[in-house]
Amino acid sequence: MQFWLIIVVLSTIKIIELESNSFKTISIRKEDVQKNWFLVDASEQTLGRMCSKIAKILRGKHKASFTPHVDCGDNVVVINASKINLTGNKWSDKKYISYTGYPGGQRIKTAQQVYDKNPSIIIEKAIKGMLPKNKLGAAIFKNLKVYNKEIHKQEAQNPQPINLNKI
Repeated sequence: MQFWLIIVVLSTIKIIELESNSFKTISIRKEDVQKNWFLVDASEQTLGRMCSKIAKILRGKHKASFTPHVDCGDNVVVINASKINLTGNKWSDKKYISYTGYPGGQRIKTAQQVYDKNPSIIIEKAIKGMLPKNKLGAAIFKNLKVYNKEIHKQEAQNPQPINLNKI
């Protein structure tokens, strides 16, 4: 594409050809997305720092072809969820609030109570809170698998281990 610049200088007309690079924003379709599988070891990781990096990978923001309205992120398998760290007094001070739908049905649990029931719930709730609150967020959340121990069911997908400390 060529642009022309016309300069009028004291009744003399000069035409200068300008070179310009025209860049187009890439907007990929869901059929064109290349999804990878990553394996994250949650042992001795801080909850919020780890989950924000995982949410970025799930959403696809680490890719140059990120498109906000398409599920272009990768699949993530988290192992060792039972070895997660919370800083400060969050084990006793952090509250998880749920509501049964009945009058007086608000339930409040501490992080330690949720951890004792199922440690993977803490990671899932943290990551879900960092994703969009719509149908796209629900679809992206299905790309996350969290396991309490090192054994996981995604061996066939051959997930690549990733070190979140270097991201």
